[in-house]
Amino acid sequence: MNAICVDDEAHVLKHTVSSCQKIRLLSDVRGFTQPLEALDWIMAHPVDLALLDIDMPNMSGLELAKRISEAKPGIAIIFITAFSQYALDAYAVHPSSYLLKPFDQARLTKEVEYALSIRDAKKSSRITVQTFGSFEILVDGKTMDFRRSKAKELLAYLVDRRGAGVTRQDVFLTLWEDREYDVSMQKQMDVIVRSLRETLQNYGIGELFEMKNRSLRIVPEMIDCDLYRFLEGDEDAISSYYGEYMSPYAWANDTEAQLLRIQSNKAVSKMMQSIANKQ
Repeated sequence: MNAICVDDEAHVLKHTVSSCQKIRLLSDVRGFTQPLEALDWIMAHPVDLALLDIDMPNMSGLELAKRISEAKPGIAIIFITAFSQYALDAYAVHPSSYLLKPFDQARLTKEVEYALSIRDAKKSSRITVQTFGSFEILVDGKTMDFRRSKAKELLAYLVDRRGAGVTRQDVFLTLWEDREYDVSMQKQMDVIVRSLRETLQNYGIGELFEMKNRSLRIVPEMIDCDLYRFLEGDEDAISSYYGEYMSPYAWANDTEAQLLRIQSNKAVSKMMQSIANKQ
C-alpha cells in the first residue's frame, strides 16, 4: 500500500517517512513539506494512507485532510502532532487515527495497521457514523445533509439506542423535553419521521431505518460506528474518545458519562496491570 507523510519540519518528516518504511504493509512512502505538493501527488498517484502534521503554516493539517477527503474519500488519515488540544478539532474531519509526538515504532505500526483496517471496513460498510464530538453520518465517504435538524437528531437518538426500538412518544419526549405531546406535535413528529425516511432513501440507505409495531429503530449491523466499537472494547476507539459525545444534544449526557466511566475504568485497570507486571 502507498502512503504519504506531510510535515513542515524536514527532520521530523524524515523520521516519520523512515519509520513508515519499516512497516511491512506500506510498499511506497513519500514525504512532503508542502501540503499543496502532497495534494498534487495524491491527484496523480494511488494513495492509501496520509500521515499529516496538524500545526503547519499556510495550510494546516486539518484543512489538508478536508481537501484530501473531498478529492479522494477512500484515503485513510492519521494526524500526527505534539499538541493534544487539537484532538477534538481533528475528529471533525473523520480521521482514522490520532498520534501524539514523540511516537515509537511500535505505536506507529499499530496506528497504521488500525487505520488501514478501518479503511477496508469502510469499503465493505457504506455507512460510517461519528458520535465522538459532534454527530455526523457519512455514506460512501460523503457527509449526509438533512433538510430538517430534528430529523438528524432523531437519527442520532436511534444510533444512541443501538438498535432498540422506541415509540414516537418516547422520541418526542426526548427531543422536545419542554413540549406536550398533543395532536399538533404528533403531526410535527410525523413530519420529522417522514423527512428522515426520505433523506435516507435519497442516499440509497432507506433500509437503515425500520418502523415495526409502532416503534422506530435503526439496523446497527449496517453501520461502522465509533460508539459501537468503543462498547465492544476496541482499544483504539476507547483511546480516541476525548470526553465529548454527540455534543449538540443534551439527552446524550447519560451516554457521555457512561463512556467516561468505561474509559476511566480501563485506564485504572491498565495501571494496576502495569504495577502487577513490575512486581
